[in-house]
Amino acid sequence: MRIVAPAARKAAAAEKVGVLLVNLGTPDGTDYWPMRRYLGEFLSDRRVIEWPRAIWYPILYGIVLSRRPQRSGAAYDTIWNREQNESPLRTFTRAQGEKLASALAKHENVIVDWAMRYGRPSIETVTKSLMERGCDRIVMFPLYPQYSASTTATVNDKFFQALMKMRFQPAVRTVPAYYDEPIYIDALARSIEQHLATLSFEPEVVIASYHGIPLGYSKKGDPYHQHCLTTSQLLRERLGWDEKKLISTFQSRFGPEEWLQPYTDKTVERLGREGVKSIAVFNPGFVADCLETLEEIAVEAADIFQAAGGENFTHIPCLNDTADGMAVIEALVRRELSGWL
Repeated sequence: MRIVAPAARKAAAAEKVGVLLVNLGTPDGTDYWPMRRYLGEFLSDRRVIEWPRAIWYPILYGIVLSRRPQRSGAAYDTIWNREQNESPLRTFTRAQGEKLASALAKHENVIVDWAMRYGRPSIETVTKSLMERGCDRIVMFPLYPQYSASTTATVNDKFFQALMKMRFQPAVRTVPAYYDEPIYIDALARSIEQHLATLSFEPEVVIASYHGIPLGYSKKGDPYHQHCLTTSQLLRERLGWDEKKLISTFQSRFGPEEWLQPYTDKTVERLGREGVKSIAVFNPGFVADCLETLEEIAVEAADIFQAAGGENFTHIPCLNDTADGMAVIEALVRRELSGWL
């Protein structure tokens, strides 16, 4: 029989489990230099832009980072949370972390925190903080329902790079993609039903708009496209809709190469020109509203649709820190914490 000394038992009792929620990232401000720092970190990620550095870096540092910070900053300024002087993504991610901590509060050995892949707080900084607070085990949750190398994998990369610098590493688990989890599908369906019930019109078409990736990434084996289509199909089944009522599109393309299609902007324009008068758009690939949902969809896509002849446009908010949204996050975290609580 193994005998544990009193001091060792006390040390073991003090060991804690960390839960780290990670989202994409956010600039610290809307001015040129905060935007340039953020975009520079984001667009220099080899998982995001896979072009050879000899080709991409002259474009990035010679053209993109000279012009794009102003345009992106102006867009961010339209959605900025002025009360807290931060982007909505930071506001929602913090709230998700705080609410998850409250849900797990009865487990005194659990510490919940959050980080961003790009910008602050960084994954490395928060991982070190969890270790310093006594966490010898960490569940790291990339907040992306559908897996892509340009999102989930780059979060995993950064997390494990942080661990590579440590003499003493924690035991770790990462939360897998959950694009087909019943609790996630049900939460999305309820959010759609609840939003549509508040409208004075019934959308003829409901669009699930996912963030796009270059078509070449899919051809290399990235499962993202299929994950998105599976989410949409499961939602159709849950809502009792057909493929004409709920369609899938892809937004936010960047650069000259072909991306996953159909494109969201081209689709809403086509629908308007074809005589469709009412549509709704939601973003099942985002766990929190951000620039790509609040400005690119709720504003830009609405303008495109109405300019093409459409009349009624509504954007259905992301799950954010709603009760349904938090139920998804909590359920997945509790599953990965099994045996550690």
